[in-house]
Amino acid sequence: MSSTASGKSGTWRNWGGTVTVSPAREVTPASVDELAAAVRQAAEDGLKVKAVGSGHSFTSIAATDGVSVRPQLLTGIRRIDRKAMTVTVEAGTPLKRLNIALAREGLSLTNMGDIMEQTVSGATSTGTHGTGRTSASLAAQIRALELVTADGSVLTCSDQGTEEERAVFAAARVGLGALGIVTAITFAVEPLFLLSAREEPMPLDRVLAEFDQLWSENEHFEFYWFPHTGNTNTKRNNRSAGPAQPVGQLAGWFEDEFLSNGLFHGVQLLGRAVPAVVPTVARISSTALSARSYTDIPYKVFTSPRRVRFVEMEYAVPREALVETVRELRAMVDRSGLRVNFPVEVRTAPADDIALSTASGRDSAYVAVHMFRGTPYQAYFTAAERIFTAHGGRPHWGKVHTRDAEYFAKAYPRFGEFTALRDRLDPDRLFQNDYLRRVLGQ
Repeated sequence: MSSTASGKSGTWRNWGGTVTVSPAREVTPASVDELAAAVRQAAEDGLKVKAVGSGHSFTSIAATDGVSVRPQLLTGIRRIDRKAMTVTVEAGTPLKRLNIALAREGLSLTNMGDIMEQTVSGATSTGTHGTGRTSASLAAQIRALELVTADGSVLTCSDQGTEEERAVFAAARVGLGALGIVTAITFAVEPLFLLSAREEPMPLDRVLAEFDQLWSENEHFEFYWFPHTGNTNTKRNNRSAGPAQPVGQLAGWFEDEFLSNGLFHGVQLLGRAVPAVVPTVARISSTALSARSYTDIPYKVFTSPRRVRFVEMEYAVPREALVETVRELRAMVDRSGLRVNFPVEVRTAPADDIALSTASGRDSAYVAVHMFRGTPYQAYFTAAERIFTAHGGRPHWGKVHTRDAEYFAKAYPRFGEFTALRDRLDPDRLFQNDYLRRVLGQ
């Protein structure tokens, strides 16, 4: 066995428990050259290849019965370019490690999602995002990409390269693992700054009536609506001149660990066992959180621990359709008899220029529905998806949905551009799996 650890692997499950797979072989390359060799060997052996990150996708986007590439040895920062204000990082690096390392260097990403357990390649390849008025997804912050393609060659692309490299860059930033295996990512960074967060309960009717104002007045606005109630918890993040005022240790533990994870987990167990109590518990839970403000470096404000496991569906709708979408979702829950035990999360993103980004070519709002793991979710998600698709919604590539290539060809103006590039880069479908067959076609 070479330094590329490989061999028969056991059963792999994703974080949400929605995907279980037993690949024929597992490889953990320690270098790009070893990864390229593993790709060439898989092709010779007639096996498909997929890379697996931290397993935070709820779809089977990373599943394979062929060769599963684990990138945990492809980690760390390759270089920081302070003149260009970029950082180049190995693809298997967890976002948490990247954020901590950047802060140590006095640098930060501009925006990020609400957790940081994912690898940088897994997060960007599936279109992971936070919320922002003008700052977009993680993938939109990419300035260059390196990937191993189906013939085992290493391709570097950016918007400054050749025509072909620019075409790859336009697609591969949210590449779904369909164009190759990403080995390194160059992100734009900026000097470390402070964010002030204001979390505040607010009636849903007020949030919807004032949504445009709340969005326009804040750099980062999001809210959580508690089904079976008219209550939300809002969060506004804006840059601050300081001073830093982190959440106190006791207050942080009470809000983030006890209420949001410990007590919340107990509430979910109760709701799963006795669904009839869910509306009552929702009314109590939605009033448990009080207003609070704090100021800290970005990743400590954008992200928070998520220890309660769930299943999630999230769709991006045109931002102007957000209010009507949420109203329809609320009406559906109220008349359905469903017992929804998890808040609905709403965020926004500006339009970007990435072919299969959920914000491609349009200002977007994201509506995410969740259910506690082990609780039946199909009826709720099916009804929610009907509402989302009626508004031209685009599902998050890593979260539960039932859409296929025929739908996406209509939902994404540049869908054909992506599939044509895939035909050129992977004509034999080395990186194919059942999920990609459904969402991209043959």
